[in-house]
Amino acid sequence: MLIDSHCHLDFPELNEDLPALLARAREAGVGLMVTISTRVAKFADLKEIVETHDNVFCSIGTHPNNAAEEPDITAAELIGIARHPKVVAIGEAGLDYHYDYAPPDVQAKSFRQHIAAARETGLPLVIHSRDADEDMARILEEETARGPFPFILHCFTSGPDLARRGLALGGYVSFSGVVTFKKASELRDIAVSVPDERLLVETDAPYLAPEPYRGKTNEPAYVAKTAARLAEVRGIGADALATLTTDNFFRLFKKVPRAALKESLDAA
Repeated sequence: MLIDSHCHLDFPELNEDLPALLARAREAGVGLMVTISTRVAKFADLKEIVETHDNVFCSIGTHPNNAAEEPDITAAELIGIARHPKVVAIGEAGLDYHYDYAPPDVQAKSFRQHIAAARETGLPLVIHSRDADEDMARILEEETARGPFPFILHCFTSGPDLARRGLALGGYVSFSGVVTFKKASELRDIAVSVPDERLLVETDAPYLAPEPYRGKTNEPAYVAKTAARLAEVRGIGADALATLTTDNFFRLFKKVPRAALKESLDAA
């Protein structure tokens, strides 16, 4: 069974009919999912979702595009919220130079607070990086030198150098529906280069629906399409891809009990 390691179930496109969406995910073989925080101020929305649904977990953090809205978020605040039993990751946080929603220095300050929280808690840091490869790699290398921390480069669409440097620091790399797009051959080459033990899959729903759903609202069930394409380009079976990405998920997201997947299977 697959796991969607990154989606946004609190977004209105998905939240309006969540029970039906979760049922479709189970039917597609997606047993667990992590709904990712983009604003600390909206944690109550995530808390309600994860406390209602046994097979959904969440993170806590501020998206870099929202860093100017929450400029004073501290590692201590993130650590405190992360004590909730269903908060299993820090983030998403990072750098986004594609848009001009927050100054780079504000993003970097916020990012380093999230890194400190990941280091302290041992929870994986979910990293958003767009058009910021060199600064991202530099900060990751600087901060790892101060003390290692678990992390995942989510929805990877950057270049091979960031993938190489992130992997060298012990990071994981996750691919979304973008890897299925016709013009994404370079990204597929990067996906092939990621070691088996560092590979994850996600939707980033409601965004970036894979082929043949491109342009439509994405949802956790569609992670099966991304996984199938990854299996194809890596030359392995779909079941093998599901097994290795699920094992990787539990290795990285250590706070999620494996029993949750069994319970989801039993409920399917």
